[in-house]
Amino acid sequence: MSKQGQALSVLIVSTLAFTVCFMVWMMFGVIGIPIKKTLNLNATEFGLLTATPVLTGSLIRVPLGIWTDKYGGRIVMAVLMASTVPAIFLMSYATAYWHFLAIGLFVGLAGGSFSVGTPYVARWFPKKRQGFAMGVYGAGNSGAAVNKFVAPALVVAFGWTMVPTVYAAIMLGTVVVFWLFSYSDPAHHVPAHTKFSDQLKALKDPKVLKYCQYYSIVFGGYVALSLWMVQYYVGEYGLDIRAAALLAACFSLPGGVLRAIGGWLSDKYGAHSVTWWVMWVSWICLFLLSYPQTDFTIVTVNGARTFHLGLNVYAFTGLMFVLGICWAFGKASVFKYISDDYPHNIGTISGIVGLAGGLGGFVLPIMFGALMDLTGIRSSAFMLMYGVVWVSLIWMYWTEVRKTEVIGPRSQAFAR
Repeated sequence: MSKQGQALSVLIVSTLAFTVCFMVWMMFGVIGIPIKKTLNLNATEFGLLTATPVLTGSLIRVPLGIWTDKYGGRIVMAVLMASTVPAIFLMSYATAYWHFLAIGLFVGLAGGSFSVGTPYVARWFPKKRQGFAMGVYGAGNSGAAVNKFVAPALVVAFGWTMVPTVYAAIMLGTVVVFWLFSYSDPAHHVPAHTKFSDQLKALKDPKVLKYCQYYSIVFGGYVALSLWMVQYYVGEYGLDIRAAALLAACFSLPGGVLRAIGGWLSDKYGAHSVTWWVMWVSWICLFLLSYPQTDFTIVTVNGARTFHLGLNVYAFTGLMFVLGICWAFGKASVFKYISDDYPHNIGTISGIVGLAGGLGGFVLPIMFGALMDLTGIRSSAFMLMYGVVWVSLIWMYWTEVRKTEVIGPRSQAFAR
């Protein structure tokens, strides 16, 4: 097979593998609801339950990125996926809260697959097409939406314990397919004499910290809300689990699938322009989503009148849909920054940035739960995200926008 054919095959099976891994990683977003009811968990405990797999999937990203640079993505991805199968299967037999937390740590290894596939796929394509290739691979984030279609149907038909059993079988089959249709190119490996400490020297670059901040929003926020939205719909709007999961997929699906378009836009207009607009649209959406359901009374000449102000389920879902699209573009644009600035160290840097994004996905659901327990306001989750986006906008303005014309004849968009 030609190099071009091998590159296409690698892209397809890697995207499939990442989709399945992400589906498994987000499993608690659906099965956590019946588990919460069975174990009588509060919002903070539920947040910790859903976030536990995200922790290990985040912490493992840096070493996985480094191992991918050194040994190649094919072997690392196959071993990673195979190692999660026993833990996924055992989830069906968990009964106590600590069982779910402990097994969830091992299931969470699936989330590290992003730091393997990103450099593995990118190196099969020329620089001018790397943004698009990484965007296509990153579309595997849509596994979060696949989970919302598959898991509720299994829960309703067979009970939540069937979900881990089916997911373990799917993961095992994916390992076989990936190994049969992927390839390895020794030319893509980092030279063997490169030391671990040498690869981590890029951490001294302040740009890496900035990209970590961006990614903690567009990816960390995406993961956190994908885990949180089903129970949000159930609690806020009184929907059943199937309807809630279907509406939650309106955020998760575009947030994954449209990442490829974000990669294309980043290749064409530059990572900076795409990321800047992503942050502003996110800021507007989160501002509107933050407003809680409110009843207020006004004294008029005809007496007191009471008004209700708040998003109905349709407006809420529409805003979540727009937010999902924005973050899909943002996830691709952040990694376009990385491929532009660190072409010879993509694995390590993507691992570090992916770690930051994953940690955001771990911390945010716990904070969502704590804020809800503290304030009793469900939309406090969006208030928190609104504040985080403010930080990125200010940071981006002082380090990039003051030096770059985003709108006008000298902007990157017009220059190309």
